[in-house]
Amino acid sequence: MDEIVEEGWRAFVEREFGAANPPGERLIAEMVVDEPDRHPWRVVDAAYDRLTCPECGGRLSRGPAGCAPCDLANGFRYAAVEIDRPGVPPGNEHALRVNVAVTRRPYGVSAAEVLLRRLSLPILLDGLLPTTAQAQATKAAANAGATEAELAALVYGEWGRG
Repeated sequence: MDEIVEEGWRAFVEREFGAANPPGERLIAEMVVDEPDRHPWRVVDAAYDRLTCPECGGRLSRGPAGCAPCDLANGFRYAAVEIDRPGVPPGNEHALRVNVAVTRRPYGVSAAEVLLRRLSLPILLDGLLPTTAQAQATKAAANAGATEAELAALVYGEWGRG
């Protein structure tokens, strides 16, 4: 899942700076997070990964709930730009982004929700998107205590049928 974000970063730095590993990468990351609304979400998430939280010492935005700098950065990440990939239904990129964010920073989210988000990633990467009814039914099953196998059957079976 981190590779989803890293692909976006590599494409960005190669396009903007002509190198896969440009000098001053930390400065570039700081520039990106200062203007998250001007960059794709994958670039913003990758920029946060290159910065260290002054409070918890982890990757900025990925620290535990209650870490003020990480909580703030986690909120700002949603100002970034979402552009659906060609050939996917509208909203697929948003769903992918939210699932990646929850999976990468699971604090304050129920274990059932994290599991459901993790299970959903392959379907979303394939360009599929559940209907609202499918997503609601799957979430209700997760909240009711469905097992991982039961949730996987819903996600991989029902969602793929549209």
